[in-house]
Amino acid sequence: MQLSRLGEFTLLLVATLTIMVGAVVAPGLNSIASALDFDAHAPLLITLPALGAILFAPLFGKLIDAIGARTTLLWSLLGYFVLGAGGMLIYGPVMVIADRILLGGFAVGTMAAGTALISQWYTGKARLSMIARQGMAIEFGGVVFLFFGGHLSEMSWRVPFMLYALAFICVLLTLLTVPKRNPDAASSGATPPAGKARSIGPVMIYTVLAMSLFFTLFTTLPGLLADFRFTETQTGYLLSLISLVAVFTAMVMPKVVGRFSENTTLMLGFVSFACAHILFAISTMPQMLILAALCAGIGFGFTIPLLNHATVERSTDQNRGKNLSLFGIAVFSGQFMTSFFEFVPLPVSETLLACAGVGILCAIQLKARNSLATA
Repeated sequence: MQLSRLGEFTLLLVATLTIMVGAVVAPGLNSIASALDFDAHAPLLITLPALGAILFAPLFGKLIDAIGARTTLLWSLLGYFVLGAGGMLIYGPVMVIADRILLGGFAVGTMAAGTALISQWYTGKARLSMIARQGMAIEFGGVVFLFFGGHLSEMSWRVPFMLYALAFICVLLTLLTVPKRNPDAASSGATPPAGKARSIGPVMIYTVLAMSLFFTLFTTLPGLLADFRFTETQTGYLLSLISLVAVFTAMVMPKVVGRFSENTTLMLGFVSFACAHILFAISTMPQMLILAALCAGIGFGFTIPLLNHATVERSTDQNRGKNLSLFGIAVFSGQFMTSFFEFVPLPVSETLLACAGVGILCAIQLKARNSLATA
């Protein structure tokens, strides 16, 4: 039994919600934070959901293993919709913090359950290809949400929150297109062989670092570009360019892995991140900013989808939910780490250069090792 094309589309559409949490508010961050009486710490609107994901990921991992990925996904999508769209109705630091943290919890549930369903319906090269497409979907969602987020925030600070209604559409599509039956049980009695139980520690470490390097750009660039007199719409364009490049990079990632190796591909991703941060730190011309955006997109496409696949391949049927929740914790931990950059007494350019140094160190470490297992 195979998942239909529409079912595959549904799982890819669900994947776009991962980046929507922050992308919806990123272009109009300053005006939205001001309207919510949260302008003292505006970047936290983007990063607080990551804290919620860290706190609630273990719970959703247990739910996936206990009640199934499909049921967990449906409840996660409903919570995501209510808390996301409801963000336009709250006011004040306490309500904003509570809403964004709980939203992050349902976001990681959506992410982990969606990937668990992919791992159930696909195996081998088809699984790597589907997870690569999942990475493409995440970043294509970034293109769309950042593009429209910039335009909609100029209409009204409330309007971007309406994009969260996509989660409810995903609920309906999941009910209609993703069968309840376990695909393994639906086959001719044959169960795909369980993956070898290998350490995922190095995978988690590189995931945290890759996401922190990626999300640093989303939290620092709105302010940096405002100094260059970029409008919110123009900021949305540049951020969406990063996501668009990541889409195409994720598309070719499986071929790069096949031609070279998992380790080399990941190393190239961190080198690209380092180049992006250096260019953003020293750039004063639009052409250089565009080149930096290209490097950032390549960095994401060669790291996060690959690390996601590495997590699945290192899991068994018994611990897949747990491991995917750990991957969710790693992803959102990387995002949340960028919250503290607001309190670092350094200019933005120096913060970006420090992040470039982290990317270079990761690349050197990967170069010195033969595989992620020994990283």
